[in-house]
Amino acid sequence: MDEKTSVPSELEELTLALLHSRAEVERLREREQLISGLLGSVNAVLWAFDWQSRQMIYVSPAYERIFGRSAALLLANYDEWLNSIYPDDMEYAAESLAEVLEKGSVETREYRILRSDGQLRWLSDKCFVSRHTLNGKGPILVGIAEDITEKKQLEGELQRLATTDVLTQSCNRRYFFECAQREFEAARHAGAPLAFLLLDVDDFKQINDTYGHQVGDQVLQRIAQCGAGALRRGDLFGRIGGEEFAAVLPHCESILAGQIAQRLQREIQRLGFRVDGKALKITVSQGLTGLAPDDMALEDLYSRADAAMYQAKRQGKNQIVVG
Repeated sequence: MDEKTSVPSELEELTLALLHSRAEVERLREREQLISGLLGSVNAVLWAFDWQSRQMIYVSPAYERIFGRSAALLLANYDEWLNSIYPDDMEYAAESLAEVLEKGSVETREYRILRSDGQLRWLSDKCFVSRHTLNGKGPILVGIAEDITEKKQLEGELQRLATTDVLTQSCNRRYFFECAQREFEAARHAGAPLAFLLLDVDDFKQINDTYGHQVGDQVLQRIAQCGAGALRRGDLFGRIGGEEFAAVLPHCESILAGQIAQRLQREIQRLGFRVDGKALKITVSQGLTGLAPDDMALEDLYSRADAAMYQAKRQGKNQIVVG
């Protein structure tokens, strides 16, 4: 009797154990689905990298969305990640990743990637050394790569607004003199030539009074365009007053500086304006000077250029005076 009654008991226990196991499996499956769903909703790439084998061992679903590339190909070959990095940022990305082994973590990595469709995106890729290893080997680096393109674009726009004259899109006064000061210090340190140019629109008040401020604004915009076209790459040009502009020409000897000023003068003279059927000619007076051995401050160049510009005004306008 005891043996007969024990059989159903053992079967019952086995059945209960199977049911319990199935419940555990189901719970694990639900938990896995939950985690997968959470990872899929995170707009950042979670990744794990085996440093010794140079193999990506995990990447979250956001990889395909942000990189526009196949996760399967990445898991098969880490070069997929490397090949997506913008060439100019490749060296920095490699060096900063290696720093993780020394520091334990790096949270300031920012570099650009090229998606498979050609889009350029910015990443913030924070990573650290995991305390866990894979099959007793290691180290394992884990991280989170977030798309910060919109943040970078906003930073760039704020920087542009802070440094650009709204009307003419050239440098504003504050930014111009910040950059001019750096060029002045670099030229003095290297013993290199530097030219400073000031120009003022002739009879600008009369233009505003006669034709209106809208025409006056157009004149300033066109002069700024002439400045951008006449100067060399690396030269600095900005609007520093109402109708006053300035330029700094690094590594520019006096003869070349004079030629650049003359080219700018000609470009401005060629500007064609017609207002109410009448031709409006635009001219400017320019003051030009160069860095002298006894110049101790940028103000020295500015003062000489300013005095030369006003001398050009007194001498009849529409000319360049070297100070």
